[in-house]
Amino acid sequence: MAMFLLDSHCDAPLMLAKGADFGHRVNVGCTPGSFPVSQIDFPRMKKGGVGGAFFAIYTSNFLTPDQATRRALELVSYVYDAVEQNPDKVAFAETPAQARRNAKNGLISIFMGMENGAPIQKDLSLLRMFNRMGCTYMTLTHARSNEICDSCTSPKPVWNGLSPFGREVVAEMNRLGMLIDVSHISDASFWDVLNYSQAPVVATHSCCRALCDHPRNMTDEMIVALAEKGGVIQINFYPSFLDKEYAVKAGALIDAQEEAQDAWLQNPADPVVQERMQKAIEALQAIPRPSYKKIVDHIDHVVQLVGFRHVGLGSDFDGIEVTPDGLEDVSRMQKIIIEMRKRGYSEYEIRHIAGGNFLRVMEQVQRMAE
Repeated sequence: MAMFLLDSHCDAPLMLAKGADFGHRVNVGCTPGSFPVSQIDFPRMKKGGVGGAFFAIYTSNFLTPDQATRRALELVSYVYDAVEQNPDKVAFAETPAQARRNAKNGLISIFMGMENGAPIQKDLSLLRMFNRMGCTYMTLTHARSNEICDSCTSPKPVWNGLSPFGREVVAEMNRLGMLIDVSHISDASFWDVLNYSQAPVVATHSCCRALCDHPRNMTDEMIVALAEKGGVIQINFYPSFLDKEYAVKAGALIDAQEEAQDAWLQNPADPVVQERMQKAIEALQAIPRPSYKKIVDHIDHVVQLVGFRHVGLGSDFDGIEVTPDGLEDVSRMQKIIIEMRKRGYSEYEIRHIAGGNFLRVMEQVQRMAE
């Protein structure tokens, strides 16, 4: 098969929820009045040569259980609407075979994954229902601990790894053929998942801690263990996870922009709020961003550790305030492919890294459940 460029994690549903029409090019830029600001839409996915992308059904850990379930259902609905309104551009996929068929028909594949298991509450039947709706992976938690496991950014651990219910979730996901995503979870939770899962697991949008010391990134020991179990790490494009120096300089400014944007969303017509957001954006954009080549540095690191069959791309587009310099949106994805060629990767290796590795793991996990 020709190269299938796959993005294993983007937060496009958040933009659909804010009214973005992905059938047309969405306004680019962060000025009040041009919102929703998106790094993704279907025309730009096509321009970037993207064969498929996982749209993340993201819910905040600060929602109540019922709020999280409702929010997840809303986001699933928005994705369904967007796909059904653009049958000439995209189609759903839940298996690699469906994705390949879509590609032959000239259609981009839209997969869904849940980011944060909070919407399933403590009910495996809800896990099964979201899987039936098309969610083929689940990131076990997000920025805080939940009923399943601890997060890498929790103030203090609740479970010291997986909870008893979390072990049930892992077993049921194995049975269903759902991919278990270890991005965002604590180191202790990661090791528990590897211990209890009978199938390979994935990190859909993470980077290498050896190159950028951040708890969201994976240590070399974790990457080796993930690969030994047959899994794959998909490199995140977020500059703060790619480059520690940038993370230190931009940290407070990123927080300020998030707060300003939240205030603006509550009252977008208020000129005072508009000005606050504009200033926050300008202050953040003034910080030099690391080059998109840093993404390939992280790919290189994984390849040196465990070989080219255990790494891929998980952009986190539409979930990140800033992007690497030169990779401002999905239309520029081919720059990564070009950079890998410049560094001497063969076309065979690039096909695996671009999407083949993730599809292989997905196929294996689904086959184990049959």
